[in-house]
Amino acid sequence: MSKIRHPEKVNRPINPIKKKPEWIRSKILDSKIFFQTKQVVNQNNLVTVCQEANCPNITECWSKKHATFMIMGDTCTRACAFCDVKTGKPSSLDLFEPIKISNAVNKLNLKHVVITSVDRDDLKDGGADHFYNVVQKTREKNPNTSIEVLTPDFLRKGNAYKKVLKADLDVFNHNIETVPRLYTKVRPGARYFASLELLKNAKLFKEKIFTKSGIMVGLGENKEEIIQVMDDLRSAEVDFITIGQYLQPSPKHHPLARYYHPEEFKELEIIAKTKGFLLVSSSPLTRSSYHADEDFRRLQDARNNKLECHQRQ
Repeated sequence: MSKIRHPEKVNRPINPIKKKPEWIRSKILDSKIFFQTKQVVNQNNLVTVCQEANCPNITECWSKKHATFMIMGDTCTRACAFCDVKTGKPSSLDLFEPIKISNAVNKLNLKHVVITSVDRDDLKDGGADHFYNVVQKTREKNPNTSIEVLTPDFLRKGNAYKKVLKADLDVFNHNIETVPRLYTKVRPGARYFASLELLKNAKLFKEKIFTKSGIMVGLGENKEEIIQVMDDLRSAEVDFITIGQYLQPSPKHHPLARYYHPEEFKELEIIAKTKGFLLVSSSPLTRSSYHADEDFRRLQDARNNKLECHQRQ
């Protein structure tokens, strides 16, 4: 006699995806500009984190000609449980990528550009030299564009990160992503205190550069743990923190614990500001490069205001 199969147990997802609340909705502002941006990306054969990470803000950002370029390929050597970028054996570096990125930035007439990458643990320097070449070529062709890098942690790569900082950039960003307790599940290939050390050393190596980091909420952390991360980042002299909602990419990714209400993000923003960050961006759709151009100008203003206050004292 055959066993009875329960329909509700057949092909059940590992981690069912929770329905999104009404406050998480992406929007398209100008479809014509959106497709112009897409055309520039495609013509230059470039990879963007907007596409690879399935960013919820892609329609809004591309409608304003804002794209975050992801260098060194579309395949990551790590398998973080929150990320939608594919994992595997990466291809060799594209030596023409620095020129392609610089041309795309010029074509889009960007005032501010964010350049990120996959993790390349297979490379001796983690890709630091390639980062340097991309930034320098971009600066050469776009002297008036502010440049922000969102880098990997360069774990076990010694002082490789210093090569990135020797480039002519304005913002050094490395995301802490989550609280220490969840690292082994959410970010198993990384180390919380190694990421903190990287941010701290970046500021020590290049004092005038803006440093930035971000955290996702909804992974299973609690409020006290979030506040501790804020304190840790301030101890590392990080200038700018971003706080956004984790959105589970698929049933195979880390489960979403809950959606935070916009009022909770506002509360976290107020707390972060009391910690002394120059700038805080906290909302459900906040991402590292979301509104990065406007935020850079705000960072500059905040630093100038702080300097003026010290001078008056």
